[in-house]
Amino acid sequence: MVGQVKIGFIGCGGIASSHLSRLIKVPEARVVAFTDVDETRVKQVKKQYPTLAECPAFKDYKDMLNNVEMDAVEILTPHTLHFQQAMDALDEGLHALIEKPMVCTVKHAKQLIAKAEAVGNVVLVSYQRHYQSPFRYIRKLISSSGFGETQFISALQCQNWLEITRGTWRQDPALSGGGQLNDSGSHLLDIILWTTGLRAEEVYALIDNLGTPVDVNSTLAVKLSNGAQASISVVGNSPIWWEDITMWGTKGIILYRNGRLQHLPLGGEAFLEPVRFPPAPPDPDANFVNAILGKEANESPPICGLRVIELTEAAWKSAETGKPVKVT
Repeated sequence: MVGQVKIGFIGCGGIASSHLSRLIKVPEARVVAFTDVDETRVKQVKKQYPTLAECPAFKDYKDMLNNVEMDAVEILTPHTLHFQQAMDALDEGLHALIEKPMVCTVKHAKQLIAKAEAVGNVVLVSYQRHYQSPFRYIRKLISSSGFGETQFISALQCQNWLEITRGTWRQDPALSGGGQLNDSGSHLLDIILWTTGLRAEEVYALIDNLGTPVDVNSTLAVKLSNGAQASISVVGNSPIWWEDITMWGTKGIILYRNGRLQHLPLGGEAFLEPVRFPPAPPDPDANFVNAILGKEANESPPICGLRVIELTEAAWKSAETGKPVKVT
């Protein structure tokens, strides 16, 4: 097994800076090349990280794959581009970290998972909440006997998505694959499914595009695989960011209020932000490198991307048809 993981970047937009800031702290990681159709974005990244100034840069990611020796790629491009870029990377024997959403159709998710399993390479979806202590606490609690059976979930996410993405690729279906539900809303759907260990079985959705080509405001009524119900609202036309998740189990309640966690056990005293959170890998980029090296398990595997797009795609179909849609 290699001692250092050589990584190429496919996409150098704003999110690339966050990934680079984490990777440069990982001794076993080495960024070796960049790809972006816009040369100015590559220049900005190199200016921000002078130690990477000599890395070769390409406009076409296939040229990078063919001309630079590497072990892995980080795919940080518009959503609809993820699938083909990941498949091409896997064909070259490379590992792949993919920004959310993993892909934009259930068909593509299943094909990507099959390819990753066939070649035996790491595919990690960059759902950073998998590495954050409050959510890991929730997941551990629900998987233990301390919460009982999950019965009901109420979740809200809101932000000024409509205005901050206006005029960008995020409101172009050809590049985004969808709107707010498929963008930052993807994090909300993922964390509900990942912490509970459940999957969506049926959804009825109402969606308002607010005059744009993509979904902006969405409300979902969901039946989960254990029979629990979930009410999920994603609001893309809000003056503030706010996220609120409440989970009811047969042995207590979990309340997550915009970063603050409270667990109320049945018949016991509530406690806020537990002092002893379960240990976690520091972030998706470090976990990606360590998973490649065999030091850690993949904390955000592609099955998570499949579960999210299953629910998202069914919600879109339900909103289009005006009927509940079963997730298959």
